[in-house]
Amino acid sequence: MLDIKFVRDNPDIVRENIKKKYQDGKLALVDEVLELDAKNRAAIREASDLRASRNSLSKQIGMLMAQARKDPSKAEEAEKVKEQVRRNAERLTELEKLEEEYAEKIRRIMLLIPNIIDSSVPIGPDDSANVEVERFGEPVVPDFPIPYHTEIMESFNGVDMDAAGRVSGNGFYYLMGDIARLHSAVLAYARDFMIGKGFIYCVPPFMIHSNVVEGVMSQSEMDAMMYKIEGEDLYLIGTSEHSMIGKFIDQIIPEDSLPQTLTSYSPCFRKEKGAHGIEERGVYRIHQFEKQEMIVVCKPEDSMAWYEKMWRFSVELFRSMEIPVRQLECCSGDLADLKVKSCDIEAWSPRQQKYFEVCSCSNLGDAQARRLKMRVRGEDGKMYLPHTLNNTVVAPPRMLIAFLENHLQADGSVTIPEVLRPYMGGIEVLIPKK
Repeated sequence: MLDIKFVRDNPDIVRENIKKKYQDGKLALVDEVLELDAKNRAAIREASDLRASRNSLSKQIGMLMAQARKDPSKAEEAEKVKEQVRRNAERLTELEKLEEEYAEKIRRIMLLIPNIIDSSVPIGPDDSANVEVERFGEPVVPDFPIPYHTEIMESFNGVDMDAAGRVSGNGFYYLMGDIARLHSAVLAYARDFMIGKGFIYCVPPFMIHSNVVEGVMSQSEMDAMMYKIEGEDLYLIGTSEHSMIGKFIDQIIPEDSLPQTLTSYSPCFRKEKGAHGIEERGVYRIHQFEKQEMIVVCKPEDSMAWYEKMWRFSVELFRSMEIPVRQLECCSGDLADLKVKSCDIEAWSPRQQKYFEVCSCSNLGDAQARRLKMRVRGEDGKMYLPHTLNNTVVAPPRMLIAFLENHLQADGSVTIPEVLRPYMGGIEVLIPKK
């Protein structure tokens, strides 16, 4: 969400940014919000003048009433001034209602105008224009066939999609045995990995109010992702970033407490509307999963440095588990409206012989802070908006797909890298049950 003053002073920049994001349908919003802003400011000025006039006229009435004791004609003048005060009061009431209406209309439009993207973001209409920046680790294609990930899991009696379908429908799963243990081990390792990076561990609320939802994401994202609790002002979180950033709603943050670096565990719930390709069956794209997340709230001048650190944490984590990855820079058309800059970390799939997304790192500038009314009090006492960032640490079971494919052996066993063994009771190799 942009500052209306920025839009007022830089309408051409805002329009060009909308074009870069291939959202030309929103161009008319700029003129619409500027017109409303002009009307609102005119109403504010008129109301301010009427309030000033009210004080002056009140003094005038008192003076005329005092003079009326000697000169009765002054009483008539006083009544005329009183009538003017009454008319002004009525007009002031109208203007105050108009101000509220204009402010709400402006706010609603501003929620739709996308944030200004960073100058380094590649321009393109959709994810097909995303740009590979760097690879980490050598992608390997073994000389034996790799089954689909649910088949690997089934060989360990580790997944039951049929039972989940009977209980909850499509898009759910039961993880069991060694696979369920591996799932928990990865989350525990990711938690300790981030604590080792100086982040504070947190388990947040898994439901949030609608004003927090509106503060952390765009309307289109909300419609596509969020499950609402019927009859209550509560939504199930799609990622713990939502409640972690929401933690700071309406708060004044002391500058000396920045940066706030938090890592959080949560289940995540997503509608995942629309049809997806065959490679997204199984546990790739599901309605419920668990995730370790990282968020940072920092000074504006520090946010790009944190962005670099955060995506590199993901690379380091996956490489420590011996999984090849690459960084993919998201293009303008693939950025959600609140994002200034974003990249994906993609893991190598030996079966598909291509990379797929396992982490997403984003710098949202001050957009979430403005929506949530988060402020920082500087050393000079002045207030400013912090920047917010988020990144996936790890999100099994999707991450398990990359893990199982990259650690599968020709005999069907799966090796456990050294960093995970303490969380797996020292087990070095998983042996299939069938």
